[in-house]
Amino acid sequence: MIEVKGLSKRFGDIHAVREISFSVKEGEIFGFLGPNGAGKTTSIHMMCGLLTPDSGTIIINGKELRPNSTALRREIGFVPQETALYPELSAVENLRFWGGLYGLKGDKLNQRIDEVLHLVELSSRAHDRVETYSGGMQKRVNLAAGILHNPGLIFMDEPTAGVDPQGRFAILNIVRELAASGKAIIYTTHYMDEAQKLCDRIAVMDFGEILGMGSFEQLRDQVGKGFQIFAKGDFDGPKLAHQLKNDFKGEILHSGRGLLAVVVADAAELGRFVAAMKAHGVNADDLKIKETDLETVFLKLTGRELRD
Repeated sequence: MIEVKGLSKRFGDIHAVREISFSVKEGEIFGFLGPNGAGKTTSIHMMCGLLTPDSGTIIINGKELRPNSTALRREIGFVPQETALYPELSAVENLRFWGGLYGLKGDKLNQRIDEVLHLVELSSRAHDRVETYSGGMQKRVNLAAGILHNPGLIFMDEPTAGVDPQGRFAILNIVRELAASGKAIIYTTHYMDEAQKLCDRIAVMDFGEILGMGSFEQLRDQVGKGFQIFAKGDFDGPKLAHQLKNDFKGEILHSGRGLLAVVVADAAELGRFVAAMKAHGVNADDLKIKETDLETVFLKLTGRELRD
């Protein structure tokens, strides 16, 4: 469906995207995971034709995307992070406006409006003004507008940002339904749990580069199964890490002032680490322990927590 090769973009001295390459097939949900400023949105805008790359190629359905590829852009759907709706209009009126921009009209447009409103579960509120909707409902109308023309390739840029848990659940289910119908979806997020549960493959991105790519299980294998331990308190992380290096078998992912993050392979090493921390005056209440997850992988690849 889409193949990206060596895609790069600079803004002055800032190298926003650095020669990224990947491909996504039909029915696949491909996730971009990274903090704000990682290059996710810039990458999406280039692949949608909203920005011109400095170098690299974008192939969609065997055709190269170029600045004048108007017909090819119609095969792309884009759901932006910010809602692109007129609040004083109803959902139907908003969708008629966007449908007109896509070249849809008449019975075909009305049919597609009915279909997408059913998909996002807003048929019963179709004629209510969007300003009366909750934030999650507005996000769902925004999603409906992005897929109204029935594209085969859909880009979603942080579609659940700022949405309550119930709204997030609804949107994620819609994304799964779209993928099940054969759509190729490129999905950017900074929510670890979302990427881990939703995406077939994930690209961990930071400072414009893809640092790791694969399924969650493949990415986790880079760190190893086991336990991740976060220690927070009044201590010098690098100094403590040096003192502990002979007291347990594991990998130190990150250390800083008042913070130490490590991964150990099993429960026995977990016990040794906890005992060693206590011996150095760090209370067990200051430890957060969990099984290796995508957050562990991100920390391993980037050397920092996602919220930084």
